[in-house]
Amino acid sequence: MQPLIFTVDQLQEVARQVISESKSKFLCFYGGMGAGKTTLIKSIVKELGGVSNANSPTFGLVNEYFDEKNELLAFHFDFYRIEDEIEALDMGLEDYFNAEAWVFMEWPEKIASLIPEDAVTIHLQFIDENTRSIEFNMDKNEMVISSTTVSMNNNFIDKRHFFKMKCIFYR
Repeated sequence: MQPLIFTVDQLQEVARQVISESKSKFLCFYGGMGAGKTTLIKSIVKELGGVSNANSPTFGLVNEYFDEKNELLAFHFDFYRIEDEIEALDMGLEDYFNAEAWVFMEWPEKIASLIPEDAVTIHLQFIDENTRSIEFNMDKNEMVISSTTVSMNNNFIDKRHFFKMKCIFYR
């Protein structure tokens, strides 16, 4: 399976592929601090037509995103600060899961037994300052959904404003 290389400028295409290929509206983002979870979610929210800028809900635990008609698009959870699954249930997690909206979860390992069975897993890994690895598991059957190689012109793109991503899509 050939990894795909993306720059931050191509994150919208990654977001578009995640949305179009996902068989679930539940997306679980795994990865350490600084791996790019929130950055990818920002691109997904933008691609869905969100009118507000997505950001990490670390302290509020959940953000809501709406479209230009003020219709609910998604919930964005950051479970980093919760101590146990009871906290997630106490905040009404089941109600959020039953809503007709996308659900993005950072640090889903904190609520492992509560994650819907059809959730898509997205693993991001920090490689170095400019490189990330990303793997998507859309369902149990592996399939590469795209095969694109991108060449970069280091003189044109300021290294402070991009990072590479090795992307492996599973489906």
